[in-house]
Amino acid sequence: MKVKQWLILSTTLIISAGILTGCGKSSNSKAPDDTAKIMVADNIPTMDSSVNTDVLGFQIATDTMEGLYRYEGKTLKPGIAKKVVKPTNNGLTYTFPLRNAKWSNGDPVTADDFVFAWRRTVDPKTKSEYAYIYDGIKNADEINEGKKPASSLGVKAINAHTLQVTLEKPISYFNKLMASEFYFPQKQQVVEKWGKKYGTNSKTLIFNGPYKLVNWNGPDNTWTEVKNESYWNAKAVKVKKLQYQVVKDPTTALNLYQSNKLDDVTITGDNAKQMKGSKGYNAQLRNAIFYIEMNQKRRTIFRNKKIRQAISLSINRAQLTKTVLGDGSRPADSFIPKGMAYDPTDKTKDFVAETDASASKYARYDPKEAKKLWKEGLAETGNTGKKFNFVLLGGDTDIMKKEAEFLQNELEKLPGMNITLSNVPRKTQYSRARETDFDLYMSFWSADFPDPINFLTLLTSNVSYNDGKWSNPAFDKLVNKSLTEDANNLPGRWQDMKAAQTILNEEQGVVPLYQFGDAHMTKPRLKNYVLTPNGTYNMVALRLAN
Repeated sequence: MKVKQWLILSTTLIISAGILTGCGKSSNSKAPDDTAKIMVADNIPTMDSSVNTDVLGFQIATDTMEGLYRYEGKTLKPGIAKKVVKPTNNGLTYTFPLRNAKWSNGDPVTADDFVFAWRRTVDPKTKSEYAYIYDGIKNADEINEGKKPASSLGVKAINAHTLQVTLEKPISYFNKLMASEFYFPQKQQVVEKWGKKYGTNSKTLIFNGPYKLVNWNGPDNTWTEVKNESYWNAKAVKVKKLQYQVVKDPTTALNLYQSNKLDDVTITGDNAKQMKGSKGYNAQLRNAIFYIEMNQKRRTIFRNKKIRQAISLSINRAQLTKTVLGDGSRPADSFIPKGMAYDPTDKTKDFVAETDASASKYARYDPKEAKKLWKEGLAETGNTGKKFNFVLLGGDTDIMKKEAEFLQNELEKLPGMNITLSNVPRKTQYSRARETDFDLYMSFWSADFPDPINFLTLLTSNVSYNDGKWSNPAFDKLVNKSLTEDANNLPGRWQDMKAAQTILNEEQGVVPLYQFGDAHMTKPRLKNYVLTPNGTYNMVALRLAN
């Protein structure tokens, strides 16, 4: 599975949303009883679910659209599907009975709406960067490669209210995928009517979710969503309006919060540390990992395991998260986020906890051991006494620059190591990463769905987005086994993934830094405003206590 392009814009959104500083006097002005007001850091890029790659776009789509399922807290619940279905035909067939739901224009939501949307997304003409996520559905890969027509995709409408999906191989996490926007329905007549304009403003859209996006034009800095009375579960939606406001000036943001003009803002750094413990402060840990990739194609020294282990052991992750970030992020000793996936035979056992023995060995802070392994690695590669000048590639936001400077200081404690920082705009950053134009790269991955495989596949040998080009045949074999031979054997699949993660921990194929968290100031009147496993908020559950 290819790495998702969500990270390209979501990293910027999250970080830019998190550099709030300043203060303001509180005010007695009261927010409307029926409206929740939420800060965001950028504009909606598109509302076309086939081409969106941005985390904000994901959120607004989740507000206004609905697929087969929807997360309520951490539980997967039926959406347009009447129930969460079990596969038949040895895990290859999913048959979804659909409820009588309507679009906001009064048209029925039918199985054909799903068929059209899915075919459109995998069609190479659409140029969807998320077409890869259909991997495993019959003919999806061949369609995306232009070898078969979109009409051959393994999805069909048995009738108006029955959707059937055929897989090429069992996918144990397939139901989790069905809650993501990549699988939302689209009305063919609406998409074709507006053509390239579809998803660029609210008049080109109809909605089948809990809210409708009204009077929105692409570059708008504010927009409103109103309750969709045509939504099948409208009775469960209690907040009548959601108002989003783009705020880029830090002083303005906090002033708006403190004067009761905004119900929720994101903070980080010194501001987060100052506000920690105050009323309304809360930190939300996400299924996302920041990590360092080492370019083994350009710098052959990184092919040595001890060199990679030394780099990992030289970084004080606790200090990084506490003194530099201060945003609720936590030190990570694993490439997999904590609290995301649990043993299928014992739901109390977290994946990361079960692989912690090997993870903590090399992802702890031990500068003495780091220097020892570094010297041994230099000797094994014939580089004893040599000096190295490495370029560390990262983003150009203030917080990313501070993080890079911290890493520079840590890594230069290794004998002969000199780090030059290259902090560039996000488009340049990711373009250079794809072209392996770096020595060390501060990378980021956020889960598409809550399963370790979503991370592990990223580092298999032939994945084009494995920027550092780490390769391990035993790791590849175990990941592939979990996807094929053990796909229907959940305990076996779990053991495969644990074994693969253990190899990654020991090899330090990438160096995990921290699990991303963001610190918020949230008004007490906002209730049930919590992240779901796919990284979005379920606004159906939102309540206002006025």
